[in-house]
Amino acid sequence: MAGKAEATPPPDQSVDRPLRIGVLAIQGDFEAHVDALRRLGAEAEEVRRPDQLADLDGLVIPGGESTTIRMGLQAYGLEQPLKDFAEGGQAVFGTCAGLIVLGRDHLGLIDIQARRNAFGRQIRSFEADVAIRGLGDETLRAVFIRAPWIESAGAGVEVLAELEGRPVVGREGNVLVASFHPELTDDLRLHALFLALAAERERTSHA
Repeated sequence: MAGKAEATPPPDQSVDRPLRIGVLAIQGDFEAHVDALRRLGAEAEEVRRPDQLADLDGLVIPGGESTTIRMGLQAYGLEQPLKDFAEGGQAVFGTCAGLIVLGRDHLGLIDIQARRNAFGRQIRSFEADVAIRGLGDETLRAVFIRAPWIESAGAGVEVLAELEGRPVVGREGNVLVASFHPELTDDLRLHALFLALAAERERTSHA
């Protein structure tokens, strides 16, 4: 794997129980996300049914093929429950195709317009060092596979990273998106940032 294992932060200790995070397991490299989250101390599980969203602190929508994921959401009756989940304040993290699915053209849970295959088709898969605001001074080694970028973003979206002048990481409230595959490296700082969003919701709900 690319990235540095020593860059992985310790598990979040700001809540009094392990965070429960679901990973949408319709298509894509969901198993790698489950492993990354467990390494950070979360209780991670695969999600395929609406009832599995109950009691989760957050949900990851992995990379893959955005049309296939969207059709799967409809087939499994997950589309509206997922919207309700995010609108209820639980953290949601979309990577690569997950970024596209969360944007304006699909679920509309983050005010972005995504451009598919923006860096080129499969032959243009590559790795790059990306500086992400909020993750310290050290860049993160990012794996881009048929990656989108954020073509445009609303005023409420905070752009956290750019590559070649194009936004590739963004956040709006409890929704985080990235153009690349953070689960394919040993540097789990972006997953840790997502868990921090989930932990913030947990602390707020019990304040």
